[in-house]
Amino acid sequence: MMPAVDFEDYRPMLLGLAYRLLGSMWDAEDVVQEAWLRWQGTDRGQIREPRAFLVTVVSRLALDQLRSARVKREAYTGPWLPEPVTTAEAGPLDTAELRDTVSYATLHMMEKLSPPERAVFVLREAFELPYDQIAEIVGSSVANARQMHRRASVRLAEGRDRFQPSAEDHAKLLAKFMEAAAGGDLGALTDLFHEDVVAWNDGGGKVRAALRPIVGRHKVLAFLEGLLSRYDFTEARVVDVNGGPAVWTRVGDGNQLVVVDIRDGLVRGIYTVLNPDKLERVRPPL
Repeated sequence: MMPAVDFEDYRPMLLGLAYRLLGSMWDAEDVVQEAWLRWQGTDRGQIREPRAFLVTVVSRLALDQLRSARVKREAYTGPWLPEPVTTAEAGPLDTAELRDTVSYATLHMMEKLSPPERAVFVLREAFELPYDQIAEIVGSSVANARQMHRRASVRLAEGRDRFQPSAEDHAKLLAKFMEAAAGGDLGALTDLFHEDVVAWNDGGGKVRAALRPIVGRHKVLAFLEGLLSRYDFTEARVVDVNGGPAVWTRVGDGNQLVVVDIRDGLVRGIYTVLNPDKLERVRPPL
């Protein structure tokens, strides 16, 4: 007789899987709830491997949702950025691969992948599923699943450091960024920025924000200079988001979260989330 299995034992892992596939914890929760309903209606005595069964159900539901979500994101006002979550909500982070695939920069870059490529990459990298199981989930041959993983890995490698900065180095650079921004020190910010730095701002049409990515050190600095002249950034706080530090601060009457991506020891990407709908899960320490 098969031992009793509690769905709740798997829920954190399943939420982490769905979130990596969708970039939205709201959508991930819907997917996992639907998986729970299907689990309730299944003869569980016939399921030999509950984890594999649930991973398959959640992955397929998330794939269906991701395909429809891509159409909505193309019509989104301004750049669409993933919904940030506190690290505690991101599910198990026991391996470097689990931490890397939930990092904010990686989630953003995964938007470049097709839904099947994203699923193959996440299932292989983060959850170490064999290719035959992955192929069954995405509805492809094993050879095609391998090719999709290879393509996804190459595309994502183009935007990432071969050697990721340590948590300590990331925190130190972020502290320098906060200090320079709070003091309006553009010279110090210049020294921190990669020549090809890009700034994305997600207001979702609900908050005023740049409608296109801002590319290049000079343009990003000019954009920040305008913000620093209008807003006070001295009340910034560090929060633990998507497995790393980020900056939460007030801007006018609203809030914003700033995540920086580091390459070659410099800030290569600045992700600013202002859409209030995407900030409900992130709260600064009291």
